[in-house]
Amino acid sequence: MTDTAAKPLLLVDASSYLYRAYHALPPLMTSSGQPTGAIKGVLNMIRSLMNSYPDSPIGIVFDAKGPTFRDELFAEYKSHRPPMPDDLRQQIEPLHACVRALGLPLLAVEGVEADDVIGTLARKAADEGQEVIISTGDKDMAQLVCPYVTLVNTMTGSQLDVEGVKKKFGIGPELIIDFLALMGDKSDNIPGVPGIGEKTAQALLQGIGGLDELYAHLGAIPELGFRGAKSTPKKLEEHKEQAYLSYQLATIKTDCDLELRYDQLQPGEADNQQLRELYTRLEFNSLLKQLDTSDEAPASEQQTAIDTSHYEIITTEAAWKTWLDKLQKADVFAVDTETTSLNYMEAELVGLSFAIEPGEAAYLPLAHDYPGAPDQLDRDQVLAAIKPLLEDPAKGKIGQNLKYDLSVLARYDIQLQGIAADTLLESYVLNSTATRHDMDSLALKYLGHQTITFEDLAGKGKKQLTFNQIEIDKAGPYAAEDADITLRLHQTLAPQVREEGRLQEVLEKLELPLVPLLSKIERKGVKIDVPHLQQHSQEMAQRILELEEEAYSLAGRSFNLGSPKQLAEILFQEQQLPVKKKTPKGAPSTAEAVLEELALDYPLPKIIMQHRGLSKLKNTYTDKLPQLVNSHTGRVHTSYHQAVTATGRLSSSDPNLQNIPIRSEQGRRIRQAFIAEPGYKLVAADYSQIELRIMAHLSGDQGLLKAFAEDQDIHLATAAEVFGTPPDRITPDQRRSAKAINFGLIYGMSAFGLARQLHLERGQAQTYIDRYFDRYPGVLRYMDTTRETAAEKGYVETLFGRRLYLPEINSRNYNQRQGAERTAINAPMQGTAADIMKAAMLKVSSWLDESGLDAAIIMQVHDELVFEVREDQVEKLIAGIKPCMEEAASLEVPLIVEAASGDNWEEAH
Repeated sequence: MTDTAAKPLLLVDASSYLYRAYHALPPLMTSSGQPTGAIKGVLNMIRSLMNSYPDSPIGIVFDAKGPTFRDELFAEYKSHRPPMPDDLRQQIEPLHACVRALGLPLLAVEGVEADDVIGTLARKAADEGQEVIISTGDKDMAQLVCPYVTLVNTMTGSQLDVEGVKKKFGIGPELIIDFLALMGDKSDNIPGVPGIGEKTAQALLQGIGGLDELYAHLGAIPELGFRGAKSTPKKLEEHKEQAYLSYQLATIKTDCDLELRYDQLQPGEADNQQLRELYTRLEFNSLLKQLDTSDEAPASEQQTAIDTSHYEIITTEAAWKTWLDKLQKADVFAVDTETTSLNYMEAELVGLSFAIEPGEAAYLPLAHDYPGAPDQLDRDQVLAAIKPLLEDPAKGKIGQNLKYDLSVLARYDIQLQGIAADTLLESYVLNSTATRHDMDSLALKYLGHQTITFEDLAGKGKKQLTFNQIEIDKAGPYAAEDADITLRLHQTLAPQVREEGRLQEVLEKLELPLVPLLSKIERKGVKIDVPHLQQHSQEMAQRILELEEEAYSLAGRSFNLGSPKQLAEILFQEQQLPVKKKTPKGAPSTAEAVLEELALDYPLPKIIMQHRGLSKLKNTYTDKLPQLVNSHTGRVHTSYHQAVTATGRLSSSDPNLQNIPIRSEQGRRIRQAFIAEPGYKLVAADYSQIELRIMAHLSGDQGLLKAFAEDQDIHLATAAEVFGTPPDRITPDQRRSAKAINFGLIYGMSAFGLARQLHLERGQAQTYIDRYFDRYPGVLRYMDTTRETAAEKGYVETLFGRRLYLPEINSRNYNQRQGAERTAINAPMQGTAADIMKAAMLKVSSWLDESGLDAAIIMQVHDELVFEVREDQVEKLIAGIKPCMEEAASLEVPLIVEAASGDNWEEAH
């Protein structure tokens, strides 16, 4: 008999988890279109289970292809189930390959189900005193539970032992088959006895016993006294044959012929090379990283796709002269800076790294200052020697996020020119959604290489070292690798960009030229009125306290307004407000959209929304902006990001300029804090209704084209069309509704969404939408055509040729597919607007350089450019920038730019 103190046997119901992961988790897809979400879900579940039960024997059990003995017993068995979705079927073989490469025993036995294989293994092991853990989400498996067998649901963390089964089902494991035979099982199409549900089945089994006992004592059933007890014997009698058939169908076999005994299910050695190939193909970057940084293998034995052993650390004048000569002779080279900070306004240069060919890379340390650090070449002399090369536009430089390096070098009076490639932007243009675009992620995805991470060198958290504190012999391989990998990534990505449509044009005409301009805008910064913000912050703090007191009064007690749990208790339990939506775990949601809807009818949610809004503005802007003022410049310097949004729009951080509310009073007051220097003014130039104009161009709808060509108020024109009313008789509410329709349809809003926004019945909202499409049929044609094209190609394009891939556009999941279709309709408009803004920035910058004006672009926010200009040159600036922006693209309708000036951003807007 097996020693019961031994490690438990783990049996994984992998087919069950495959389906559950497919339906429960967000879909994932590789850049080549291979669906992967269910694979990753099952692999994570297996890893979680093995971490919980280390060193246990394990078997991963799948359903085999083809019919089983149950199909012969009952032709309708599982017949109502739809066929396996294609995007799930495509994941089975790769998952099997991953399991085998992990060295785990995989079982799939023809003619029976995974349940039967698990049942056979579990029963044999239990009979011999071996503890068994069955990992499953299938309630049918409860029949296998006994003192030696426990069910674990790895997706929920729940466990079922004998007592757990009794508590959950009201009966012991020995009656589970009878339970299923009586009430049936819709998921498997087991018929059961018509008219007997869960409660009746429980009453019968608790009162009399299993199926045999019930049919032996039909006359005793009415005495049980449950509702419907008197009619139950007749139901059982009429459907006796069906009840026993259901019993057979629900019974898990425990005597299958298997090639492996339970005690042979020992995990073998993982095939790391095979895993690496699989994870690379499936783009499982996190699993790749875990594979290459596994504690189980010493660093010397970890496999890597790239030989990094021949990097050089430049420590002598002779070596530096040799490398400088190499760089001067190279047509193009990769360059990277190592610094003391990620803040480009504060970063001190610690060293430079270069690569001229794959594997031929070096690190030049310049300012490592840890105790005992060796002598290094003089930084000023090195920079003086390399300055002409870095500033030579004829010498091509390749980098990863070169905007940062450009800004750092500018602090040392080096104006980096000759930017030939930026691998961050190459990846972003190639596919904005396929991966993150940092170098570590790109190396894993495109090169199958796990880089040395900064945390590997410097540690984490408060004790993390800065680069100048890292020993040179450790810093060298890390820094040289950065340059080498950057060069290799360019050689991999550049051909792919060239081969795909007009992506090369997007890269060369928009993204790369924008790098030095954005660096220039960032380094210029914007002046902030700190006292104004501090006063505003104090006022908001007082109003936040007042709102808390109002909330306590409405709730009848004090509570933490920031706690979703406490808020849910008050709103939905104590005040009995209607539950609009639930969280994935089934609790009532207190998300912002839910509170917005409730706030229309109830006072407490309205107060909560106001409190949240003010708290966010205070924490994000009025408190934080003064802390971001640079001590040397006295200005705030945001960071613009070209490779974050899916559609091509710029984003910003520290501070995030895109999220300052435009319409609220508090947002306007924050904008008042963005001011001009004495003797200067701010000018804001904003595209008017650019996305609607792009919609008119893309759709070619004659009604929209005419309205814009005649410079009509487009919302008024739409209101007149939708409501069938002359423009001069349109009410403000009707215009507001038309505006909601115009912008809502761009973003794919449904009748339900429009009804909620305008507080209408859904039918009325649908009528408005139908009328809109009747009046503007070209818009409907554009939307229908776009959906079809997106489904066929898997992506949509902007007018400039930028692509947005839509991995869920053909999903069988309705909500996912609908979301992708909405994105398909909106992305060409939003992406084209982003491309126009980028083209406009480049035109405006070029004009400014030639104009001789004392003016500069200081911010780009949404569809707006903000300038700081000497106050006597405001009119000249506006006269020059308007045509630059309006001629940034040629559309079937005119682009209109509105510009104004003021002492602060709000005045200029």
